[in-house]
Amino acid sequence: MYMNFWYPVATSEEVTNAKPVRARILTLDFVAFRDTAGNAHVLADTCIHRGASLGKGKVKGDCVECPYHGWQYDGSGHCTTIPSLAAGEKPPSRAKVDSYPVVEKYGIVFAFLGDLPEAERPPLHDIAEFDQPGWRANKLTVFEVPAYYERSMENGLDPSHNEFVHPAQGSPNINANLRKKPLDVEDVPWGSRFLVRFENKESLKSTKALADKDTLVDEVTAGSGHVGPNQMITWIRFSPTNMFHQYFFEAPIDETRTRVFFVNMRTFLLDPQHDDRIGRVNLVVAQEDINILAELDPVQTPDTTIKEVLVPSDKAVVVYREWLKKFDRNGWRIDTDTLKARKGKVAYAIPCPDRRTSGNWVLDAVPLQPA
Repeated sequence: MYMNFWYPVATSEEVTNAKPVRARILTLDFVAFRDTAGNAHVLADTCIHRGASLGKGKVKGDCVECPYHGWQYDGSGHCTTIPSLAAGEKPPSRAKVDSYPVVEKYGIVFAFLGDLPEAERPPLHDIAEFDQPGWRANKLTVFEVPAYYERSMENGLDPSHNEFVHPAQGSPNINANLRKKPLDVEDVPWGSRFLVRFENKESLKSTKALADKDTLVDEVTAGSGHVGPNQMITWIRFSPTNMFHQYFFEAPIDETRTRVFFVNMRTFLLDPQHDDRIGRVNLVVAQEDINILAELDPVQTPDTTIKEVLVPSDKAVVVYREWLKKFDRNGWRIDTDTLKARKGKVAYAIPCPDRRTSGNWVLDAVPLQPA
């Protein structure tokens, strides 16, 4: 798991000025709330007074209030109110928690969980066709996968599993001619992508999500890509007029669970009456993957490829792991073993950008593996 990337925290609907939302990401807890102007904020969840969860408290005006002693923190993470202080006495300068940059798009509140200055941050993937004519987005879907996020990401980068895992899609198989050579994987900024052809014929004609079956071609063009360690994109072209673009923004909860925020874009069946049907088909496909991922052994991706027998169709998975090694060399991988060993003894936070310009922080910065 890595700091210094964008992570989905909650849906826009969940984050209100009425009640804070608590979310666990990267094994740590965060709190999200809105101020009176409607701006979303994400803070480290631990009150630096006596360790209570801010997410279990209340929203008071522009602040989140700790449920233990009423300390209030504004969107910048600074404590503005300590009820037990004498009248006119200001909170000490150390009374602050980490506050993270926030972007709200696609009905999702994203937070940049890291300390990089804005110019150096990896990007949040842009859905260029969102709200564009000729495209429709299904209602945002959020679901939990009982698996490590790297396993989930690699599943999306694996074209050869579809034939065996996805009867809901008609069990599409890779074009026979393409099985003889490795995938052609292309590097993109902060990630990679590929496209392949799947044999279509009768199998895909049974896929109930398709619109105009008369436009189907003998082969479907599909592929996947990733941006950073946790943003997955899938492109599916059933025909020249029937396309899905699918976006998976993944939030590792811990080493065994992942929360996925799923945005599905389509160019067919644009009437809203079709949203539920297509959404149900997508969830059936997702559950087919989940059934496999939940039983993988080991739970986490092996540290070395010699513990697996990889073949040419796994090229995109190999490239993804090479990108993770690049992030390792940046020193961004969280030392989860140390986190677990010191759990209950030390309160940690992902360091926020303000730590680069100010000191005297109470919460310990999360331990990182050596670069």
